[in-house]
Amino acid sequence: MKYRIKTITRILPADLQTPVGIYLKVRDLFPQSALLESSDYHTTQNSFSFIGVEPMADFSVTKEQIVRRFPDGRQLTDALTEGVDVIEILKDYIASFETETNLTGINGFFGYTAYDAVRYFEAVRIRKKEEKFAEIPDMIYILYRYIIVVDHFKNQMTIVENLPEGQHSHMPELIDVIQNNNMARYGFEALDDTGSPISDEQYMEMVKRGIRHTQRGDVFQIVLSRRFSRGFRGDDFNVYRALRCINPSPYLYYFDFGHFRIFGSSPETHLRVAGGKAYIDPIAGTFRRTGDDIRDSELARKLLEDEKENAEHIMLVDLARNDLSRGAGQVKIEFLRQIQYYSHVIHMVSRVSACVSENTDVLRLFADTFPAGTLSGAPKVRAMQLIDDIEPHSRGIYGGCIGYIGFQGELNQAITIRSFLSYGNRLYAQAGAGIVAHSSPESELQELNNKLGALMKAVEMSEKVKN
Repeated sequence: MKYRIKTITRILPADLQTPVGIYLKVRDLFPQSALLESSDYHTTQNSFSFIGVEPMADFSVTKEQIVRRFPDGRQLTDALTEGVDVIEILKDYIASFETETNLTGINGFFGYTAYDAVRYFEAVRIRKKEEKFAEIPDMIYILYRYIIVVDHFKNQMTIVENLPEGQHSHMPELIDVIQNNNMARYGFEALDDTGSPISDEQYMEMVKRGIRHTQRGDVFQIVLSRRFSRGFRGDDFNVYRALRCINPSPYLYYFDFGHFRIFGSSPETHLRVAGGKAYIDPIAGTFRRTGDDIRDSELARKLLEDEKENAEHIMLVDLARNDLSRGAGQVKIEFLRQIQYYSHVIHMVSRVSACVSENTDVLRLFADTFPAGTLSGAPKVRAMQLIDDIEPHSRGIYGGCIGYIGFQGELNQAITIRSFLSYGNRLYAQAGAGIVAHSSPESELQELNNKLGALMKAVEMSEKVKN
């Protein structure tokens, strides 16, 4: 059955609006909205923010079931038995929608794929989720009735309404909400200290196990992570507001899924497909910033000269080339070992690209590259098997990806790092470090803590957000 979607657009000035302000205006009247931003507003390419309003259809995988919901209320549920191809079902689901307007890069499905979903794409065993996280889907992608697109380069917004056949437009009501000055704001309070089920000593023992596997030649590199959590009361959107200020990143996002939320500031592209090309941006190599520009420049030079960091980086660039070559052609390195500065860390970044055509299966390419080698290791499958053996709990959303799948074959997904899962009045965050044969357990623990720095600071800062 085909669902024909009429797409209505209206352009308005946005000089008096901000994405955060718009989101605060709509979120209580339109529950389960989403906000996606980018801190990179100095180029036309990344100068857009998106607010998704009023979910009207979605695809989800949870509790060993695939659930497809449609705009007319119809729902299809399939058991996730052995041999079921999740990607084929997702492709068929997206193909069941026909849109009359070509809004490339704007209109499509927004959501995430958890790290644990890799078992649907590769022959990898992933340990069962803890019972308290059983309700969190492994995948969910939502089609919103409205998408508010803020163009920071032109200072204007485009309101897109996806209107199913036979339904009437309610865009004027949404415009009234956006143009008024009413926005509900609430306080935030952290209730306890940040804790982890893994102590520093236990994590360093995990690192030692990883080192032994690399020395035996089981893997060249393995990424081992650690989870942290903290209780809270109030509005976790304040934490997102703090995080976007202290750790501006190419990918900023706040998704409200009703009984849980995911938000973060990811620096790393998992896969982006646009304009006939596919891109992966591996980040490998991390030093902590000092707060002094001269010392940070010296650290950046040392990072570029560090043999261990460079060997690890080149290995993961090669893995990205390998992953892209599974479903695309003319793979090449766009840039190599570029230094990028973030609030708490200095990263070494590269970009690998490939050419895609009309015949390229973009969703299959997405599955072929999932999860990122920078969050698993190399060789990837063996590294994931060892991660499942060494880490004491499933990863959930950490190390998966989050973003957009378009109707026109385009895709933009960030790696879900520097992110929070908000669930049951607790904030969960996770970070990892890449382990190689010459790793030091103490240094890898420090790298992990460096990556968590911005998240922990955001929680502290959010208690001071009053308006």
